[in-house]
Amino acid sequence: MFGKFFFILLILIFYIPVAYAQTIPITISSSMENVIFDGKWTFTREWKESSLTEIGGTDSGSIYLRTAHLGNYIYVMIDAVGITHFEKNADRAIVCFDGKNDKSMIADPDDYCVFSILGQNSTFVLQGGSLLGANSNFKKIPTPDGFIGTGNISDENDRYSNTPHQSYEFRIPIDVMGRSSMYGFYVALYDTHENKIYSWPSMTFDSPLKIPAPNNWGEIVSPDKTLPEFELPLFALFPAFLVVLYFTKFKI
Repeated sequence: MFGKFFFILLILIFYIPVAYAQTIPITISSSMENVIFDGKWTFTREWKESSLTEIGGTDSGSIYLRTAHLGNYIYVMIDAVGITHFEKNADRAIVCFDGKNDKSMIADPDDYCVFSILGQNSTFVLQGGSLLGANSNFKKIPTPDGFIGTGNISDENDRYSNTPHQSYEFRIPIDVMGRSSMYGFYVALYDTHENKIYSWPSMTFDSPLKIPAPNNWGEIVSPDKTLPEFELPLFALFPAFLVVLYFTKFKI
């Protein structure tokens, strides 16, 4: 019995880091209903109850990615602590989802990107399926209801640094992409001052306007399956928990 347990443990130790090397977990968070979309930490606990991923940075600091979901929306924050030089109306960030996670070599209609420019409240939504390779096979579409993308300069409420830096907040309607426990996922920021792109997954770019094909994107996954099915899985597990509890207390 111990041998089998030890073997399974070894598989988990060596397999999980490889399997999730390009994967970001996303969690359900009721605190997302309190988010104020002004492109920055409005108060110090605003994004605290969300998944945290460090996606690189500069000598000045890291770039932090916060992700969560609630109801019909996925929430994303990019806190670029390390980018302390900024230019409004020029610096920008983009968040992309592959709805079917089919990792196509050319962007197709189930691929969506939300685009935000620092200092602007307007949101641009791109959808794959265009025949124009010069536009990375994406085309601009009317913004569906619920999409939000806004960029701003951080202030004293930022959780990681008091030094002003780029910061972005996004809200993406889940039903536009279709509900799933896993999506293809890509995030990028353009730093005008350095003429450089910071992205997750990290990659090299020929042009700041280029969006890599979905087969190069990573993945964002809901480990507990709450993203496609809300909280039903937790409810369904309750009877199983009672059975385990019964046998533990009364049969052993």
